[in-house]
Amino acid sequence: MAIFNKKDALEQEAGRVSKEAISCLISKEMHISGEITFKGKARIDGTVEGNIQGEYLVLSKTGRVNGDLELDALICHGAIEGNIQAKLVTAHATATIRGRMTAGSLTVEPGAVLEGEIHASSKQKINSSEQQKTLSGPGAKKEQKEKKEAAK
Repeated sequence: MAIFNKKDALEQEAGRVSKEAISCLISKEMHISGEITFKGKARIDGTVEGNIQGEYLVLSKTGRVNGDLELDALICHGAIEGNIQAKLVTAHATATIRGRMTAGSLTVEPGAVLEGEIHASSKQKINSSEQQKTLSGPGAKKEQKEKKEAAK
């Protein structure tokens, strides 16, 4: 059963990409420390300590990530400790995710563990919430008031 599941162009794109060959594989015996950036499809069976930025990531049951992820699509069977920002997230029954998650589409299978703050919304809403965060610092009320007056 899916929670916040919304079938749309993102899922169709993820289906297309899932048929493509994996361009990067981090095997079960590998432990990587540092930033990872990739294009295409990657699979992690080992451990990554660091931030990951890319397109389509499959984290296997043995895969572990300790860092922030910024992806187009995440298929998670393993464990993540860190913040996730993705257009599409699927947490399978063996997944454990701890941290803040922002996703355009979120599917959660029974048995998956999600601990933290979860935002599942469209890209437009994600972008507007990021704008609100930048307007919450010192002088933000004055700036918001000026913007409202300028809009009139």
